[in-house]
Amino acid sequence: MSITLRCLFAFFALTALFAAPAFAQRDIGQIDEGVSAVTIPVRVSGTTPELNALAIQAFSSHGRYHLTASASYVYDLHFSAIGPGQVRVDISQRNAVAPIASETASGTTLREAFFAAADLAVVKTNGQGLRGYFTSRLVFISDRTGHPEIYTSDLFFGDVRQITHDRAIAMMPRWAPDGERILYTSFFKSGFPDIFEINLSNYQRSTFVSFKGTNSGAHFSPDGRQVAMVLSGEGNPDIYVSNAQGLQVSRRTHSDSAKASPAWSPDGSRIIFAMEPGPQLYVIPSGGGAARRVSFNCGGYCAEPDWSRADPTKVVFTMKNGASYQIGVLDLSTSQGKQVSNAPFDGIEPSWLPDGRHVVYTARTRTESRVSLLDTLSGKSVPLSPASFGSTRQANVWAR
Repeated sequence: MSITLRCLFAFFALTALFAAPAFAQRDIGQIDEGVSAVTIPVRVSGTTPELNALAIQAFSSHGRYHLTASASYVYDLHFSAIGPGQVRVDISQRNAVAPIASETASGTTLREAFFAAADLAVVKTNGQGLRGYFTSRLVFISDRTGHPEIYTSDLFFGDVRQITHDRAIAMMPRWAPDGERILYTSFFKSGFPDIFEINLSNYQRSTFVSFKGTNSGAHFSPDGRQVAMVLSGEGNPDIYVSNAQGLQVSRRTHSDSAKASPAWSPDGSRIIFAMEPGPQLYVIPSGGGAARRVSFNCGGYCAEPDWSRADPTKVVFTMKNGASYQIGVLDLSTSQGKQVSNAPFDGIEPSWLPDGRHVVYTARTRTESRVSLLDTLSGKSVPLSPASFGSTRQANVWAR
């Protein structure tokens, strides 16, 4: 087998890990687990039908809360439109005469302002020091046109924008930390996987990296100054790092084992990635050095890691449980992983939300895939992409 074919085989083996049929047949839907004393009963409402519907959708997704229409609520959250792009949230406790807090948030639209106000409500009421996640944005792949193209949206699939029109394989889109650029891998130009950058201010695309062999898995460092990626131009898929313009490319790993999915630690000092055999998860210093295995007690298959910005000891990843794939969380302080999803469908491709508790992931059956939200503490799962939107996957989260 030629080097080129071997590299392509390794590329698809690690970046299209989930081409095999999923084991489950159940339709993708909401999974409610852990609704007990660990959740806070809240009553939500809005002064307009739009705000009311958004409040129900947002707080129904959050694993720390459950909605109630009875008088047993702990907090009442009432959202009011006070301008074209302003929403006020009044937070009351049961039996309280007046609101305990009143916060106003702004946005370019009423919807955007609501999400900002809802995040303020989470900060005021969750009792665990969690950030809100409702203002997060997504970049993802959808087949709604018959081809895998890149889209952006808010967390609940509003303000959807199609970013590419390549009519070619596209995969692994990743945000820049400033939210103004996206890196992704596509075959549209040369027939081989190259890395491209899209500037979201003008939607101009440029080639970021195009070496011989495969170029994939591009991931910005937290400060936006470097990019980690997987290149195979020197024979085997290895981890490389470039500057923010795709220049000054430097190799970080040197082995015959195939590698994939590099992700940065919150401080940018380390890179975690998946490596065969297994694969398993390994960490290297971002400046280069020996790779150290960090995944144990989580089965023989650990892939697609994402490092939490909220808690540097936590990495979310894809694991295999029997015939299915599920989401796991790795505690780096102990190198022990545990399964945190328990769905009758596959769970793959996780990306942390900014609270360090919830992740966005791909829920997949034999016939469909949908971007969904998972509470890693309770296992509660909520579909985010509408079924009418078609197959969606590989969502990556951006948060301010």
